[in-house]
Amino acid sequence: MDHRQIEDRFSVGVYQKRGVVIVRGEGARVWDDAGREYVDCVGGIGVANVGHCNPAVVAAIQAQAARLITCNELFYNDARACCLEQLDRITPEGINRFFLCNSGTEAVEGAIKFARMATGRKHVVAAMRGYHGKTLGSLSATWERKYREPFAPLVPDFSHVPYNNVEEFEKAIDNQTAAVILEPIQGEGGVRPATAEFLQAVRRACDEKGALLIIDEIQTGFGRTGRMFACEHFGVLPDILTMAKGIAGGVPMGAIGIDRRVGEIERLSHTSTFGGNPLACAAAVAAINVLVGQDLPRQAAETGEYFVRRLREIESPRFREIRGLGLMIGVELKDKAGPIAQALMEKGVLVLLAGTTVLRFLPPLVINREQVDQVVKTLATVLAAGPRATAE
Repeated sequence: MDHRQIEDRFSVGVYQKRGVVIVRGEGARVWDDAGREYVDCVGGIGVANVGHCNPAVVAAIQAQAARLITCNELFYNDARACCLEQLDRITPEGINRFFLCNSGTEAVEGAIKFARMATGRKHVVAAMRGYHGKTLGSLSATWERKYREPFAPLVPDFSHVPYNNVEEFEKAIDNQTAAVILEPIQGEGGVRPATAEFLQAVRRACDEKGALLIIDEIQTGFGRTGRMFACEHFGVLPDILTMAKGIAGGVPMGAIGIDRRVGEIERLSHTSTFGGNPLACAAAVAAINVLVGQDLPRQAAETGEYFVRRLREIESPRFREIRGLGLMIGVELKDKAGPIAQALMEKGVLVLLAGTTVLRFLPPLVINREQVDQVVKTLATVLAAGPRATAE
């Protein structure tokens, strides 16, 4: 059996896999088991911000693995201390305490618990089209019905309000609201940026009603949108910040950052066996040093602007809208995006979907303009072939 047959035979089968076996990566490129090269605009779903197998991250992992791989938070650890100090340096003003975990959905779970504990309230307001993960608590904040319905009943006291609708959010936030949770740019929901007016109005409403604002930066953080965190574009500070994906250069890791107004968190109210392990922390320190040292947020802003400009030069009647910030870009089409993603893969370009009609581009922030040109040229060729050609 080949690698695909083995995975199909022994895995649970919940993933809709594409028919290639990726075995190696470097920067913004990956290779399959036949040696074919691809420009990677998937990036582990926005994980490989500093590039695949970034040398600094690889060296940090190798060195830490030779010293100490695991150390639970029963004990202090040097790598963890360095990681916490780095997070304090780069996160928005006021975020100065952190809980380290293993994934984005875990970060959301903890954020919800901390908000309920801090306020003594239960109700959480989330956005339509929002995505926050698939464990039961984070799934309760996620909007998409197909993800939710098989697992009902979910955690109670969640409501969903139209994104970017100031009036409806102001109605929904009251003195029973523990928290509002929002993505500054909805990723799975179609790469839809918030407006500054909307986020600032929600911030004011939370302050007036004593609710906490959770900003979900799991996909948008660590330079992705052209700032270290996307909320910086909008002049809005969170009370709780959820992070993951690009935090550790590809090693699984998540984090929750909390503001002083959240107050003290009761001991042992939330813990994790693997959270804050030295290997992930060493990788995170190295990845953050690369992000800061190479000024990758600025590079993402400049390359993203170039990427969008080149996309807009494609004259295709199949385009509906191009949107996003930095290197988080969505191309909404007038027909289904899935066949186009498949055709792009066959021509050496990997992209994501965001719903039925949106192509999503989340390349490593180190992608260069020559690689962007290759992506755009390939997309133009695929679109010009017409719907029938890409559906075959």
